[in-house]
Amino acid sequence: MSFPPEELLPATRRALLHRLAVGQAEGRTPSLVGAVIRGGHPVWSDGRSMIDDHRPDGNVQYRIGSLTKTFVAVMVMRLREEGLLELTDPLERHLPGTPVGRLTIAQLLSHTSGLASETPGPWWERTPGALRPGLADVLGEQPMRHPAGSRYHYSNPGYALLGALVERLRKEPWGDALRREVLEPLGLTRTTLSPRAPHAGGFAVHPWADVMLPEPLEDTGVMAPAGQLWSTAADLSRWAAFLAGGDERVLGPAGVAELRRPVAPPEGPEWTSSYGLGLDLRRQDGRALFGHTGSMPGFLAALWVSEEDDLAAVVLANATSGTPTSVIAADLIRIVAEHEPRLPEPWRPLPEADPELVALTGPWYWGPSAHLLRLRADRALELAPMGALGRGSRFRAEADGTWTGLDGYYAGETLRVVRSADGTASHLDIGSFVLTRSPYDPGAPIPGGVNPSGWQPS
Repeated sequence: MSFPPEELLPATRRALLHRLAVGQAEGRTPSLVGAVIRGGHPVWSDGRSMIDDHRPDGNVQYRIGSLTKTFVAVMVMRLREEGLLELTDPLERHLPGTPVGRLTIAQLLSHTSGLASETPGPWWERTPGALRPGLADVLGEQPMRHPAGSRYHYSNPGYALLGALVERLRKEPWGDALRREVLEPLGLTRTTLSPRAPHAGGFAVHPWADVMLPEPLEDTGVMAPAGQLWSTAADLSRWAAFLAGGDERVLGPAGVAELRRPVAPPEGPEWTSSYGLGLDLRRQDGRALFGHTGSMPGFLAALWVSEEDDLAAVVLANATSGTPTSVIAADLIRIVAEHEPRLPEPWRPLPEADPELVALTGPWYWGPSAHLLRLRADRALELAPMGALGRGSRFRAEADGTWTGLDGYYAGETLRVVRSADGTASHLDIGSFVLTRSPYDPGAPIPGGVNPSGWQPS
């Protein structure tokens, strides 16, 4: 049974509010709202604004910009789970008639398609979608900027194509499918394509004077899957919990985990960011984060999850620029992690254990390299090097008596226990690598054989 986490300590709550207040003041932001999620449950939310005695709460809508892409990515993954497409499929197979049909769905999801970052003019975020009625209008005559698959290049039109893909396969507007398949099951009742009161107005703040300008609010039409949605801190807290752990009604844990695996190649020797399938991946303050940021005229948004800390944070602002919502959200996670570090789960013995599997545990050797095999819950195995070097992986038990690697070098590879005639374990076979109970065991089928003179002092 899962229990909500304990309420944050007063000192922690004060530190969180202080970070939010500094962000609103230094960012010169009309309003700012933030939330923290721990263990899948909201544990803190607060807001600051330019109006005395007013704090926007978790029910106020803000435009979330490119956070919309995370919702579109989940819709595409649902189609994959149902067998309606494969991520390696060319777009043309499911959405014929575009000039970029050879691009794969995975390339569009991960921004490795080589498509242009933006549409041909005018600036799509501040003009009516009616100016770009079809997909050809958002791609232009020369939509490619790089060879497909060669590098990461963020593309808003790429997500317009994915939204159109969802519409074609679902035979209904993508927003309708999103509401029915994702928003309603997760209880995201305040996440909508158009604003619903109470909602914030979007403003640009003059860079050199404390004055504001209202930003236009436009329906972006076919570009909507790139950044149209409005949401609240409360709804996005639920969305963060979903992205962290999944929900079988929408997309299970394995599906959401696939979203955050790096696909786009990082750039530079000291890389701090990459991209998965619709999720942004960051390293900040020594912490691995996944989520997304968003911006539209008058609005900024950020959602980050730290899997290791079991924490997530959301920050929403109604300013075009100036407020580092991404940094503030990461700081909210850091503050809680430092003030109230995650308590480890209590150690508990396995509810049951097969004696044959228990007998497999302990040291195994790949040649002279020592590894330790441990038994985990659900007959899972975990192999780890005993020294500084070596290859390790977690393995999932399969119905046929083998195990499949889940991560590391052996991800996707098969582990088999090979037994002698008397039933004892002779060796482990992992993708043709032989692991034995002693280094280069002469009684095991070591590829290339073992020198009959054995180990020598010199």
